[in-house]
Amino acid sequence: MTLIIVAILLISYILIATERLTNINKAAIAVFAGTVGWVLYISWGSDFIMSNHQVEYMSFLHGATATSDAVKNYIWQNIFIQCVGKASEVVLFLLATMTIVEILHNNGCFDFLTIWLRTRNSRLLMWKLAAFSFLLSANLDNISSTVMMLTVTNQILPRTRDRIIYGAVVVLAVNFGGALTVIGEPTSLVLWNMGAITATSYTLSLLIPCLIAWMLPTYLIGRTLSETVQLDRPTLPYRGDDTNLNVWQRVLVLFVGIGGLWFIPTFHSITKLSPFLGAFCVLSILWVVNEIFNRNIMSSDRRMTRSIPRQLQYSIIQLMLYVMGIMLAVGVVSETGAFAKLAEQIEEYCPSIWILGVISGAISIFLDNFATAMTMISIFDVNEVVQPSEPFLADMVQNGAYWKIIGYTTAVGSSVLTVGSVSGIVYMQAERVGMSWYFKHVGSKVLLAGIIGLAVLYFTV
Repeated sequence: MTLIIVAILLISYILIATERLTNINKAAIAVFAGTVGWVLYISWGSDFIMSNHQVEYMSFLHGATATSDAVKNYIWQNIFIQCVGKASEVVLFLLATMTIVEILHNNGCFDFLTIWLRTRNSRLLMWKLAAFSFLLSANLDNISSTVMMLTVTNQILPRTRDRIIYGAVVVLAVNFGGALTVIGEPTSLVLWNMGAITATSYTLSLLIPCLIAWMLPTYLIGRTLSETVQLDRPTLPYRGDDTNLNVWQRVLVLFVGIGGLWFIPTFHSITKLSPFLGAFCVLSILWVVNEIFNRNIMSSDRRMTRSIPRQLQYSIIQLMLYVMGIMLAVGVVSETGAFAKLAEQIEEYCPSIWILGVISGAISIFLDNFATAMTMISIFDVNEVVQPSEPFLADMVQNGAYWKIIGYTTAVGSSVLTVGSVSGIVYMQAERVGMSWYFKHVGSKVLLAGIIGLAVLYFTV
């Protein structure tokens, strides 16, 4: 049964990697793998429990007779609910940040972008777009940042070719900006939730490598641009009252939303509570401010006319389901003991975190980076490596090099082809970009910069 559950996960990964060929949504595949895996696990629950949790199960019985219902209750209370809890932490965090983005967007807090970005200097426009995308994705999830910035490029760039090139710049900035912080990308958020990393150590270690992997390809892309770029017809001057809120109100709402997200690592450090609760605290404060500023609208029959892009609403729901499915699927494989046996083989035959990092990066080129990272992360348990007796295990402790390498290499791999990241898939669907064009003009440059960044990481972690 362990082999069957592992086979389901591997087949699911193949279907996820070939989503563009099969036209089957990867979120549906992930949810299927997670649910079926747990059904099979609990059907053979007695065998798994007696193999991996015998002592804990006997303590759970308190001398009672071991029955099928007792096994199922033990799995539910002590194994399954913990796996669901870990996945829910990430999903609830994404839900909170998505709602924050919707409130900010509905109040026109990002309207200044179309004015600030407007310049006919192609390289200046590229760096403005890249810099803001990088900073935005470091605080929000990658889908929200990607859709928001692609919407902006569609508003100011009339030519399809320009939107494709600048959209690729956005994807690069979003991928590496998200990888830089513990709240910017699901992979780093999972690492933070499980106690494998701390916010400051992780960001400082990946700062230079991520900047290299982001800025070098962006610079090389900029060299291929002409001096000027054609812009859409000019918009009306920014009056500060073209939405329901005036300028100072929008600045305050933006400060509460983005500034509150910056405070989440400090909130977690002080309270030791899950980061999603900090995100919900920020959301609650922002919600109250929004209610106060828009009380005239809320108390009447009118509603805000500005709507969030439908693609953002649809994509973020898919992302949440995908994250839940992958974490459930990886969790059930871990409970079968397959990862523990794999870890023993790796320690014996391939005790090098750098080789594992390169393998992770290579896999994430074709497979989604979150699925790749979750698999590599789940092989080793940071909570079990308290006093490592071998140099290899010393890299598995909190803030160990292994977790940072996996976070970086999967971010690089996911940027080599568009299918490696959710932001890349959103970009590919929005602009109808082919993988061959993307690799030729963008991915090959990312691969070169990623290797240089990995060399820097080697001497810094």
